[in-house]
Amino acid sequence: MSAPNPSKLLGERLLEAKLISSQQLDLALREQRRTGNLIGETLQSLGFISEHDVSRFPAHDAHTETVDIRKLEIDPAILALIPVELAKEQVLIPVRREGNTLTIAMADPFDVIAISSVEQFTRLNVEVLSAIGPAILEKINQVYVSGQSAERAIEQLMKIEPASGLLEDAAPMITLVEQILSDGVKRGASDIHFEPDEKNFRIRMRVDGILQDYLLVPKDLQDSVIARIKVMAHLDVSETRLPQDGRMTLTLVGKRISLRVSALPTNFGESVVLRILDTGDTVMSIATLGLSTRDAKCLIEAVAAPHGIVLVTGPTGSGKTTTLYAALNQVNVRQRSVFTLEDPIEYTLPYTRQTQIHERIGLTFANGLRTLLRQDPDVLLVGATRDQETARLMTRAALTGHLVLSSLHTNDAVAAIPRLIDLGVEPFLLSSTLRLIIAQRLVRRLCVACRQPAPNSTELVNKLPFTCTPGDGQHLWRAPGCPACGGTGYRGRLAIFEMLALDGDFEHLVIDRNTNGILSLAKEKGMTTLAEDGVGKALKGLTTLEEVYRVAL
Repeated sequence: MSAPNPSKLLGERLLEAKLISSQQLDLALREQRRTGNLIGETLQSLGFISEHDVSRFPAHDAHTETVDIRKLEIDPAILALIPVELAKEQVLIPVRREGNTLTIAMADPFDVIAISSVEQFTRLNVEVLSAIGPAILEKINQVYVSGQSAERAIEQLMKIEPASGLLEDAAPMITLVEQILSDGVKRGASDIHFEPDEKNFRIRMRVDGILQDYLLVPKDLQDSVIARIKVMAHLDVSETRLPQDGRMTLTLVGKRISLRVSALPTNFGESVVLRILDTGDTVMSIATLGLSTRDAKCLIEAVAAPHGIVLVTGPTGSGKTTTLYAALNQVNVRQRSVFTLEDPIEYTLPYTRQTQIHERIGLTFANGLRTLLRQDPDVLLVGATRDQETARLMTRAALTGHLVLSSLHTNDAVAAIPRLIDLGVEPFLLSSTLRLIIAQRLVRRLCVACRQPAPNSTELVNKLPFTCTPGDGQHLWRAPGCPACGGTGYRGRLAIFEMLALDGDFEHLVIDRNTNGILSLAKEKGMTTLAEDGVGKALKGLTTLEEVYRVAL
């Protein structure tokens, strides 16, 4: 059994490698004594170190080879040597067999008990490789769980005749739900809809903003599938008459995924919608938003200011939260006090105190903002400006030296100004506090594997409601569809923007509520509208003119 004793404690080795500080190690040790978790898990949960760094030190000490388990092809006959339950519980997977020696990949090569369990179960000698834990779990899902398709799991469930109750704890049901969720993550779905019908139970996924059919489940399994999801989200399985909201966090296809769960009673049973939030290695920055040079400069300058208001506008599902988080990541959080009010908290941000809104118990945006102003903040993110009190408090905060970021529902950037005035903010206060208003939409991104120049692109450009002169070599594109994009011609989404940067020249126009004058002056200063930004990206082959028409024209 190849698992020698470590030469030094993991924390000491990480400290020597200057991957953590002594202060961070001390804090992690105190947290470890409280929770009883491994020091590596504790350091990672505190955000001090990545899982890759945690895994390579035990591998070095144990004199084991580190492998990328995702790239290995594993013989099904080898997989049959270790049951999936044991593999998941111990976070290990068999890789190969040579005679009486079985090689396994483990997240913790020092786990002597797990190694001994494998030896006793297989009656083979065990050699150990080291691999990252989530990668092992992803591989297990691929070769064990996803080896049984959703359809196969349904077949197995239909053969079961339960003596009483539901099938939410049956192994095929666990496999079915895991497979649905894993497929949703693999497809890049933002939402999974479990829709009850009169005779069927339909499952659809929203991919790139469009709902797509995924699976039809027999009506007899509807209640059991919903019950399984409720159990995972810690909801009341017995309550089917009232709406319920919950949340769960899982490791799917090697990623840490958080799912927001909403259950709603309908005439044919409960409708359940899952919002998928990838909380893994998501890095949101201004550089990744796809902004033009001018627009990126506007945003960077706005969030670098000591005070003022930055607004992001657009309909639900237009990417406002991503833009707000990217802007907040631009703020120097080590030197400034940053707070957020969100409903819900979608991503965890370092050095940021985030508060979840609970309107049922009286914690509204207005009440939360009033309290935050007594917490010595420098920067405030208010998830949504929905009412008069929130709008006025936000303006007051900007006037008293705070930088405030928020979102608003308007069709374009200029429309945010009369909207705020209608919410009770005095025009002369807006002219002093508004720094930047961003309007945005999401369009589907063309599949780079099958995109091709569109015929008659000049005629299409000439039909636009504004003058557009393509540069040399510029033309429109289309994509007929291929296996890489599932035949849709699109793969992923990108944002189109409209950025209204306000300075002293706009003051009298804001006070007079002259939206036409504001728009004209903004264009003189270089602002591009949503449609113009969209057409520019269509001419670069990033999207299609049809997509721009769908969301912005």
